[in-house]
Amino acid sequence: MMASGKTLLNLGLTTAQASQIIIRGLAVDSRDVRPGYLFAALPGTHFHGAEFARFALQQGANVILTDPDGADLITRTIPSHIAEVCVVDDPRQALARASALFFCAQPKVILAVTGTNGKTSVATFCRQIWAHMGLHAINLGTTGIEGAWSAPLHHTTPEPVTLHRALAQAAEAGVTHAAMEASSHGLDQKRLDGVVLTAAGFTNFTQDHLDYHSSFETYFAAKVGLFDRVLGPKGCAVINVDDVKGPELLKSCTSRGQRTITVGYNTSDLQILGQKYNATGQDILFSWQGNSHQVRVPLVGGFQGENLMLAAGMVLAAGGEAEEVFSSLNAVRPVRGRMELAATCANGASIYVDYAHTPSAVSTALRALRPHVLGRLVVVLGAGGDRDPGKRALMGQAAVEFADIAFVTDDNPRTEDPSMIRAMVMLGAPDATEVADRAEAILLAVDCLQPGDTLLIAGKGHESGQIIGHDIFPFDDVEQASIAVAALEGKY
Repeated sequence: MMASGKTLLNLGLTTAQASQIIIRGLAVDSRDVRPGYLFAALPGTHFHGAEFARFALQQGANVILTDPDGADLITRTIPSHIAEVCVVDDPRQALARASALFFCAQPKVILAVTGTNGKTSVATFCRQIWAHMGLHAINLGTTGIEGAWSAPLHHTTPEPVTLHRALAQAAEAGVTHAAMEASSHGLDQKRLDGVVLTAAGFTNFTQDHLDYHSSFETYFAAKVGLFDRVLGPKGCAVINVDDVKGPELLKSCTSRGQRTITVGYNTSDLQILGQKYNATGQDILFSWQGNSHQVRVPLVGGFQGENLMLAAGMVLAAGGEAEEVFSSLNAVRPVRGRMELAATCANGASIYVDYAHTPSAVSTALRALRPHVLGRLVVVLGAGGDRDPGKRALMGQAAVEFADIAFVTDDNPRTEDPSMIRAMVMLGAPDATEVADRAEAILLAVDCLQPGDTLLIAGKGHESGQIIGHDIFPFDDVEQASIAVAALEGKY
């Protein structure tokens, strides 16, 4: 697939001198460059990739893809270089499309889902539904690549070279169906451009990532890019129209002539008519094309029912037969770190772990748990460092509003002072108990549980490490919950 290489022209690129030059590989990191590679020198927040062009050339790069600023930097700093420089206004998009052409293979059906919350669950549910239908399927995103073919990923939406290499490898391994998460970062940086989508889904839109995006408007515009730029005119948009931004997105997709499927509690194509909760899951009554259906699933929380319906809508949009899709919903299982039952105390109290790390996600998770709880609802949460500080007090506020007892602790402080992060969370939760050490906070929360109580440990979900400074220390909320229960019950 890659041995013979492709000409620059084959990749949709050209230079002033040589469009027939052979490209043996692509790299966005100069350390990955090998002889005959194209090095993408991309503009960044803190530096320009062209600053590393000299090293890329030493490594054997024969073409540099960059923007006018990068070209000027290369001319000034390496005036005697002999490599070809391909100058485009949008090198990120050019790289994405070139990557698709270079690797030249993708699963036949690809779905992408965006939104502030729920992306991992929706993508995973799509894969599980397909698998029950007998299809070779994967999901790509925060939890890596899972399913019929697996591999780790370092970003929710990886950069285009990694993404298209993975899609090509998956296709080569026999994968026919893929569901992927589309992050706002990935969309803003046009990492998905070049992916051929059958359908795209929208979950919701709430505050997050304002450390990266300059405003709510630019944040939402990045999400919309999945539909107005990546999804083609023949693709189908599957939209949660109950979200405040859902009708707006629906209108824009309809105006472009895209096929749409709406999902929600109110009037919609795939409509949730009712939910009945029990200790281990829920029954969902829903309608599709005038017919009612009922399914029982081991998913805790009303919002997980919404995620499941959106996934079902996306599989329908990809050509799934309704009866086969709906009969497969019974096979869906919770996603690791998403409202996952982590441990049960001897007195019957339950402990759940969830990835909730935004104000809306915290409130949604707690409100969703409430119908499953006989006694008190307890929460442990913190906010991450080097991320949107404006959401911290709001997260604390959500915790004390929807839980009976709240503990505020650390959650990936990164390079910030963790005590300052906790102080900002406490501004919204003055009655909460502040505990610096996350393991100690979990232990104290478990210790206070009485029969009928439920504890939600929010923020880290599936993560297996705590980021302090630039180092990652082993820490797993699910594991810590089990350790706390065992220690308090004399089993550890």
